[in-house]
Amino acid sequence: MGELLIVGLGPGGRAGMTEEAYEALDRSEVIVGYPVYLDQIRADFPGKRYLDTPMRQEEKRCRMAIEEALSGYTVSLVCSGDAGVYGMAGLALELSEEYPPLEVRVISGVTAACSGAAVLGAPLMHDFAVISLSDLLTPWELIEKRLLCAAEADFSICLYNPSSKKRKDYLKRACEIILSRRSGNTVCGIVRQIGRDGESKRILLLSELQDTEVDMFTTVFIGNSKTKQIGEFMVTPRGYRIGKES
Repeated sequence: MGELLIVGLGPGGRAGMTEEAYEALDRSEVIVGYPVYLDQIRADFPGKRYLDTPMRQEEKRCRMAIEEALSGYTVSLVCSGDAGVYGMAGLALELSEEYPPLEVRVISGVTAACSGAAVLGAPLMHDFAVISLSDLLTPWELIEKRLLCAAEADFSICLYNPSSKKRKDYLKRACEIILSRRSGNTVCGIVRQIGRDGESKRILLLSELQDTEVDMFTTVFIGNSKTKQIGEFMVTPRGYRIGKES
């Protein structure tokens, strides 16, 4: 019997991949994933058998990986960032219940909240919430509730999937909800193409963010009431300098 490895690739490219993830891919015979992510790793792992499915065929992709592993192969099911954060780990583990027992390992990667935060400086130094604005799998009403609760609790907020062709105004709508509980002077940041060619960042105020165009390759960071800009960096103090936390 083979083995199924569910691997988070990190932000993109070899430099952003953990050593554990690299070793898993290196010893895999079959690598399954979304075509864009497979294209990022083909050059580093030649000689593998690559299988893919398009967007919105995640269940088919997971079943394909499980069935290949049950056929005796060592298989890596890959996704960007961390496999357990908006990735394939949950779905693959749920589906695995329908099949004969199989050895499965989840191998973590660097999710965009962490890699994007590093580009900006230290925006997530204190308690924070990660919220996806995609309503493909989550009703928008529930997303609104989560945004409002996070804003009321003064969390720093990291937004995934802030926009798409069909959701061009979702970031604006999210900002309007947060502005009902936060000052327009709240420091925010955006990072595009994290860890890839063309990586860019911008620090701006919440009042400016609501009218800023972003895409699916952008991760958005909204500071809490203490977040500030220090030079080119976005920083959320944790309290070390006043000795109240350790």
